[in-house]
Amino acid sequence: MRPTGMMTVGRSFDMEYLDQLNRSIFIENPPQRIISLVPSQTELLVDLGLEERIVGVTKFCVHPKGLKKRKTLVGGTKNYRMEVIESLKPDLIIGNKEENKQEGIEELMGKFPVWMSDIYTLKDSLDMIGSFGEMLGVEERAEDMIKQLNSDFALPLSKKGTAIYLIWKDPIMVAGADTFINEMLDFAGFDNLIQTSRYPQLTNEDLINLNPDHLLLSSEPFPFKESHIQSFQLHLPKTKIRLVDGEIFSWYGSRLLRAKGYCENL
Repeated sequence: MRPTGMMTVGRSFDMEYLDQLNRSIFIENPPQRIISLVPSQTELLVDLGLEERIVGVTKFCVHPKGLKKRKTLVGGTKNYRMEVIESLKPDLIIGNKEENKQEGIEELMGKFPVWMSDIYTLKDSLDMIGSFGEMLGVEERAEDMIKQLNSDFALPLSKKGTAIYLIWKDPIMVAGADTFINEMLDFAGFDNLIQTSRYPQLTNEDLINLNPDHLLLSSEPFPFKESHIQSFQLHLPKTKIRLVDGEIFSWYGSRLLRAKGYCENL
C-alpha cells in the first residue's frame, strides 16, 4: 500500500501506511527492530535482505534454517511472551489475521505499530510484498520478486482433475473456498471439490461420496506421513493419494517462488 501521508517530528519522520485490514499505522521509516509473528512473512523479510533488522520470531519460523537460533523467540503464532516482546522494543510487528490470535494482536496494537496482512489470493500476496518493500525501504527487491511471481503465475497449469486437500486428520479437516490454498490448487490444475466453507470437517463417508480424483495430504498443520496414505486408500481405492508440501500451498511470501516448479511435477 502507498503511504498516505508524512509528519515531520524533529530529525525523524513518521509515515502513515494502510495494512490489509485497512488500518492506518504510523511507523518510523524504515523500521530497524522488526518482530514477525508469521513464518511465511519471516522468510519473506529475510529474502528481501532484512534479516539484520529482525529481532524476534515465533518458534514456527523454521525458514531460513537456523534463523530461530539467531533471533529471540517470542512464542508461537497464537500465544506470545508479552514481556519478551516488550523487552525487544520493536518499532514494527508484522502479523496475519488468520494465523494470529485476535486477543493477543489487539494487546500488541495498543503498544506498538502492528501491520496486519490478510491473504486470500495471489494478488493479496503481491500487494503484501509491495507494502513490505515500501515500508522497509527495499522497493527494488520487492518489485523484482513481484515481477517474477507475476511471470510464474501468469497462466494456470494443465488440469489434473478433482481434488480434496486435507489439513487435519482427527477430525478430518479440509481446505475449501475463499482460502489461499484454494487459489493455489486452482493454479496447480486441481478442481477443489470443497466450495461450501473455508475449513469444513468431513467424514470418511463424505470422502467416499465426493470420490475425488486426487486426495492431497498436506505436511502442515497436521504432519501427514506415508503411513496415512494406506488408511485413506482403503476408503478411496481409485483415488490418487499423495503427500504434498504444505508450505508450497499455504505460505504466501517468497516461498511462492518455488511453487511453479513444484506444482508442475505433481
